[in-house]
Amino acid sequence: MPRGPRREGWLHRNPRRLQPGFTRPPRRPGKTHHGLARVLSKLGVASRSEAADMIAAGRVLVNGRTARDPEQPTDQSVDLIEVDGRAATGAKPVYLAMHKPAGVLTTAHDPEGRPTVYTLLPDDLNSWVFPVGRLDGPTSGLLLFTNDSRVGDALTDPESGVPKVYEVKVKPQMSAEALAALEQGVELDEGFVTRPARVHVLSSNPGSTWFELTIREGKNRQVRRMALAVGHEVTKLRRTRVGPVELGDLKSGTCRPLTAAEIRALKVLARGPGGRR
Repeated sequence: MPRGPRREGWLHRNPRRLQPGFTRPPRRPGKTHHGLARVLSKLGVASRSEAADMIAAGRVLVNGRTARDPEQPTDQSVDLIEVDGRAATGAKPVYLAMHKPAGVLTTAHDPEGRPTVYTLLPDDLNSWVFPVGRLDGPTSGLLLFTNDSRVGDALTDPESGVPKVYEVKVKPQMSAEALAALEQGVELDEGFVTRPARVHVLSSNPGSTWFELTIREGKNRQVRRMALAVGHEVTKLRRTRVGPVELGDLKSGTCRPLTAAEIRALKVLARGPGGRR
C-alpha cells in the first residue's frame, strides 16, 4: 500500500536547524504551568510579592530542590512544593465581608504608615486572603476578601457584569437630566462610555442629592468620575452590595464570614453563563 506524503517534522519546518551552534528552543510551559510565586498565591500561602521573597530567601523547594526563580514554571497538580519543610497544599477556602471605614487603604502595606484593610482582618485568620477589587481611601462600605482565586478573578472580570450598589451623596443638587445621563451611560476620559446604570434618588435638596447607584463594571474611581462627568462632586460614597452579598448592618471596621448561601451564589457567578468560566 503506498504511503501518504511524509509529514514535515520540526526540523523540516525550521531551516535554521543546520546552522552551527543552533539548538532547539526549550519547550513552552503547558497550560497547567504557572510561575511559582503565582502558584503559591493561588494556594493561599502568601501574596505574590511575599511568595517571591520566600523564594529569594531559599525557603521554597520544588521536587526536593531549592527554587530561586519566582517565575519558575510549576504545575501544582504534579510538582511537590514545600515551604519551610512543609508541603504547600491548598488552604481551606475563606470568604469574608468587611465594612471598610473611610480613610483606610485597600492595600497590604503603606510606606507612609497609614491604616490598611489588613489591620482589620480577624486575628485568628490562618490563611492569606486578598481583597476582591478595591475601594479608594475616602470610600466606605462592603469589601470582600477570599483566598479563592477563581471566585476573585470572576468577580473582578470587567465582562462579568456583577452588580455593585453604592449610596452616593453629591453636591450641588443633581438635576433630572444629570440623573438620566448616569442611567444611560456617560463618557469618561479616553472615550470610555459607562454601561447603563440604575439610579434611585433617596433624598434631594438645593445643596445636595443622595442616590443609590447600581453599576455592572468597576473602573478605577468610576462612581466619582461618573459624577464629575455630569458636573457634580461626590462628598460621600459607600458600597452596600456586591453581587449577592449585602453590607447590611455590619459594623464599620469589622468582618463577618459569608453565609453558605452567599458562597454558593458567588460560585455560580464564578462559573459564568452556562458554567463556562
